[in-house]
Amino acid sequence: MQPDVSFVIAAYNAEATLDRAIAGAIAQRGVTVEIIVVDDQSRDGTLDVARAYPQDMVTVVALPANRGPGGARNAGLDLARGRWVAVLDSDDAVLPERLAAMIARAEAVGAEIAVDNVQVVREDGTPDDTMFPAGYLEGLREISLADYIEGNLVFESRFNLGYLKPIFQRRFLDDKRLRYDEKLRIGEDYILLASALASGGRCVVEPTVGYVYHIRTGSISRVLELHHVEAMVEADAAFAAAYPMDSGAKAAFARRGRSLRKAASFLSLVQHIKARAPLKAIGAALRDPAAVRHMSMPIAVRLRRVAAQFCRGGGEMKHAGDFLEHDPEKWEPVFGKDHLQQ
Repeated sequence: MQPDVSFVIAAYNAEATLDRAIAGAIAQRGVTVEIIVVDDQSRDGTLDVARAYPQDMVTVVALPANRGPGGARNAGLDLARGRWVAVLDSDDAVLPERLAAMIARAEAVGAEIAVDNVQVVREDGTPDDTMFPAGYLEGLREISLADYIEGNLVFESRFNLGYLKPIFQRRFLDDKRLRYDEKLRIGEDYILLASALASGGRCVVEPTVGYVYHIRTGSISRVLELHHVEAMVEADAAFAAAYPMDSGAKAAFARRGRSLRKAASFLSLVQHIKARAPLKAIGAALRDPAAVRHMSMPIAVRLRRVAAQFCRGGGEMKHAGDFLEHDPEKWEPVFGKDHLQQ
């Protein structure tokens, strides 16, 4: 029999957390599920953890080469048989009523996509706030393409909609030939959902909490680097060439483009600071002063002071290191809920 939901779990070095993700998928109430774990060439015991489950409960795919999160998920999507597909990160979890609630809301209005609220759990296991205020999601009801793009301004969106974890009608993804962009290591979720919306998919909002997002130090989704932004810019250009947008979506897309350019300038600045190249950092700041706003205030103030001295020609070279008094090797631009909601 066809299952209601196919869970796709891409796993890389996830032996410590994979059981938690699989347990959440197994515990779903009111729906039938299949679970597909795709091991992306892990170097720990991830594959052994996945294979410990009965084959009729968990299908395990061992990729012959590392394909990244998008590639691993695509491998799972290609095997999925469910009416709906739900992507679950290997270090996260889902609550038992999640899929039944989301599917019921989507099918009541004939929508092809559904999202819900996200519970944030700190690394020590302490629950934090939900990622989105319940009233905010209740007010959305449905998410349009313009809404979604507007909610994905890098370092600027108050509530970044890129953290939503959608479920998709599998037939819709297959009919529209939608899959993850395997070149992206950050932002692959955004492009897939944006492409689904641009392809005519309706996305309804279930405002209750169903997905549990575990913060993990060093997670690729938490640290943004310049090459990530450059790849996102390239993916956005391909998206604009592939899909028509109404005026609202075009305006939001232009704002997102500005945010990406500003983020690239900021991350270039960060690279210069970490390389202890103050004059290059000052040059980057002068070329795009708005990028400095993304920095923590004490560093930004020192950088502006040094830049002013440099422009006046009155500062000695040694003063250019004033803003490097904190170890730059330990300073990373955080791409996560705490930063985005400031």
